[in-house]
Formats: sequence, structure tokens, C-alpha cells
Amino acid sequence: MLTLPMVTALGVTVLATSFLSGLFGMAGGMVLMGLLLTLLPVSAAMMLHGVTQMAANGWRAWLWRSHVVWSIVAQYALGGAVAVAVFALLALVPDKAVSLIVLGLSPYMALAVPARWAPDVTRRGHPVIAGVLCMGIQLVAGISGPLLDVFFVKSGLTRQSVVATKATIQVFGHLFKSVYFGAIVLASDANAVPPAVLLLCVAMAVLGTNLSRRVLDRMTDDQFRAWSRRLVLVTGTIYLGQGLWLLAA
Repeated sequence: MLTLPMVTALGVTVLATSFLSGLFGMAGGMVLMGLLLTLLPVSAAMMLHGVTQMAANGWRAWLWRSHVVWSIVAQYALGGAVAVAVFALLALVPDKAVSLIVLGLSPYMALAVPARWAPDVTRRGHPVIAGVLCMGIQLVAGISGPLLDVFFVKSGLTRQSVVATKATIQVFGHLFKSVYFGAIVLASDANAVPPAVLLLCVAMAVLGTNLSRRVLDRMTDDQFRAWSRRLVLVTGTIYLGQGLWLLAA
């Protein structure tokens, strides 16, 4: 049961994390997912996170729409649909501890890929692979930003194109996730999220995204990449610790 103080804290968190995501195209989603997993059952947390991030990424994609590389988006959506179909056939719902552990490990898994082996999202077929892998991780951990970033590291795209294309890609990713877990939530009233909470999160997501635009314009590409890495590693370490603690308990 979400109390008024919890809903207020959730609204502020969505605002702050949407601001972070607006700057780096990730990190904010990790922070929000970790909070939701502590407040709600896994299915409800995944659904609420999906709706919120779909709004934030959708607005961010609109703000930077002239920088979106649509061929990459289309191929990613195809791969993501394949991953969702597999999960739907198996009717998988991850355990909370497993979700936190995978969430915490995701930036380390991304960094473990040697630079010379790093895929390039601008190469033919690579966005489809990204869609299958990232959507699979997203349905387990709720986010896939750090892993998705691996496909952009050697792309040569500007920070605006990275943020815009990743935002558009993640609209599809979070849409798939929201539909998948939304169906599970609807089957259980105990997991239901009040519509007012959904609307609050969407509004805060749009506001946070708007506030981030001017700051992103003032950053350099080097600053963008350096801060992205620091944020996801710190956040990942915290969630990995939480997941291991839950697993041990």
C-alpha cells in the first residue's frame, strides 16, 4: 500500500531520475528501478517503471527528434519483439533478489566487453542483436541502459544523437515491458497501481526531462561519457549489494 509520504517521495525521485536520464540517456532509470523494487511487487514495479520511463524517453525523443537515427530504432524494435515473445511463451516473472542482482551487474557486464569487440549500433544487424539482448535483460532487471550503451560506444554518433536514438529505442523497450507486466498486474488486484500515481509519475518524468535539456547542451562529449560511466557503476554496486543481501536473507 502506497502512503502519501511514499507517493510524494516517489514523485520527487521520478523528477530527479528523469533529469539524470535526460542528461546521460541512462542512470536515472537504474535509480528509479531500484526504488520501485523496494516499494512494490516485481510485476507492479516493472509496469510502473515502464510507463514512467516510456513518458520520459518519449518526451526526450521528441525534444531531440531531429537527431534520431530511425534505421537503428526499427531494427532494435524487431529484436525486442523476439525477446518479448520468448518471455511470454515461458510466462517468466523474475524474483526480486534476482532482478536487483542483474540490475547491479548490468554496468559491469557492459564494461567487461573488450573495446575491440564492442559492437557498433550503426552496423547492419547489430541493432537487432541489441534488441534481443537488451530486451531480455530489461524483462529481468527492468533496465538495459548500460548494456545498450555498449552498442553506442564505437558508433561515432554525437551525444545528441546518442541520447535521441537511445530514447526512441527505449520507448519501444519500455512499451514492451509495460504491456508484458501490465497484463500480469491486471490479473492480480493486489499488485494494482492507482491511476493517480501513474499520472503523477508521468508528469514528473516529462518535467525532469525538460529541465535536463539546457544542461546537456552545455556538456562536452567527453564529460558526457565520463559521468555516465561513474554514475552507473556507483548505482550498480549499491543494487548488487541489495540483491545479494535479499538472496542471503
